[in-house]
Amino acid sequence: MGKFPSVLAFFFVFVSSLSLACSDSSYQTFLQCLKTKSPPQSPEISSILYDPTNSSFQTVLQSYVRNRRFNRSTTPKPLLIVTPKTETHVSYAVLCAQAINIQLKIRSGGHDYDGISYVSDQPFIILDMFNLRSISIDLPTQTAWVQAGAQLGELYYQISTKSKTLGFPAGVCPTVGVGGHLSGGGYGNMLRKYGLSVDHVTDARIVDVKGRILDRKAMGEDLFWAIRGGGGASFGVVLAYKIGLVPVPETVTVFRVERTLAQNATEVVYRWQYVADKIDNGLFIRLLLQPVTVNKTRTIRASFIGEFLGDCVKLMEVVGNGFPELGFKKEDCMEMSWIGSVLYWANFDNDTKPEALLSRTPDSVNFGKRKSDYVQNPISKDGLEWIWKKMIEVGKTGFVFNPYGGRMSEIPAGETPFPHRAGNIFKMQYSVNWNEEGVDADKDYINQIRRLYSYMTPFVSKSPRGAYLNYRDLDIGTSANGKNSYEEGKVYGEKYFLGNYARLVKVKTMVDPGNFFRNEQSIPPFLS
Repeated sequence: MGKFPSVLAFFFVFVSSLSLACSDSSYQTFLQCLKTKSPPQSPEISSILYDPTNSSFQTVLQSYVRNRRFNRSTTPKPLLIVTPKTETHVSYAVLCAQAINIQLKIRSGGHDYDGISYVSDQPFIILDMFNLRSISIDLPTQTAWVQAGAQLGELYYQISTKSKTLGFPAGVCPTVGVGGHLSGGGYGNMLRKYGLSVDHVTDARIVDVKGRILDRKAMGEDLFWAIRGGGGASFGVVLAYKIGLVPVPETVTVFRVERTLAQNATEVVYRWQYVADKIDNGLFIRLLLQPVTVNKTRTIRASFIGEFLGDCVKLMEVVGNGFPELGFKKEDCMEMSWIGSVLYWANFDNDTKPEALLSRTPDSVNFGKRKSDYVQNPISKDGLEWIWKKMIEVGKTGFVFNPYGGRMSEIPAGETPFPHRAGNIFKMQYSVNWNEEGVDADKDYINQIRRLYSYMTPFVSKSPRGAYLNYRDLDIGTSANGKNSYEEGKVYGEKYFLGNYARLVKVKTMVDPGNFFRNEQSIPPFLS
């Protein structure tokens, strides 16, 4: 892999007399910088730029906003959107953003829950990776190179066109961008069998702060470690990941079993805590808990949504022996191919063709907020009943419990920056969506989820209270990226990364000591 030569010094001289004001002058300065970099034979560089005067600016900006909280007229807008079509375009953008001393926000799929890849209270440019979405699958080695702007649905579809017995362990939402998903860890319904998405990354390509394009060998093992779960946007711009595909059976089985409190849900949820992380590693049972109204009475509905890497006969045996409290029946089974299960988890109809995974437009985009926790000890029945009362009292916020165990307990906490492995029964996502417009609705629903998070304090991990980077949550701490960035970063950094935070700071200090790659929850360099 070649390295892109740094000419930063030239560009700092080039723009030293120019103001950074968010105006036409900044746009022209950035454009001139890009043109100076670009070879004469390359396409017109202006075709990858969108400024607010461009008729397509709003469309490009809003196309990858997956949370309506950050899609209002009052939401801060970027000075420019850069949509690179080549790897060298990314290099140019990094160098030229430094040249005018402006923050660069990196967006792949737009699913970060608190919008930090495309919103800032400082002048900023969005580097939107959606044009860089090639997927190259090599069946003999069972590997694939996937560019950061590709989406999970596109990856799954491409795998399915090549093989019926290969898959990849990643998320269930097809419009999530590969770049953000993998750089934050990435998981899905095969994590008990195969671990996280990043556990299958064997190489990567990245643009560093000097504009160089580096592969694993060129970047070194420390940086390669950091971008596999530590958040790539703190260290550079991830261009692509090389991933290892995993074997899947020709037949997998999915199911959904629901119980309300009147149908003994408390007992079944209680037992789930003792079973879900210890049962057959090929079985993943997600637990969705929601406050609902049944016969004009508020109650809790528990939905047990499962995937088994095998057929119904074997699944009946596994559940019958390990989790009889579920009351699982043969008619609950739905056998299908692995790619069929991908469509099922993405809430498509049963007759939907895999090509539907190629759509980049979600059916709907709501207002929303997410938070996360880890549970290391089973919650008692009395505790669960107290939680049910609080959920009903709070309003609309629900839980998604994702079981661990299996492969997750076998991989050391320091193998990747993602540290939440052995000792965790399940990861908890707090989830609330709403459609009501207005700031008052935002305050109401966000207050609901924060109250429930506070109520859960006695039941979750402590010192620090853990959190999952890909469920981005600015409530747990932010940094102004000034002189106190290390102390500020430690507050959220140790929640996301536990004992791996210090190593991430060391890598950041080595590769980006000036803290060019920064956001409200980035890894800071250590400033002596």
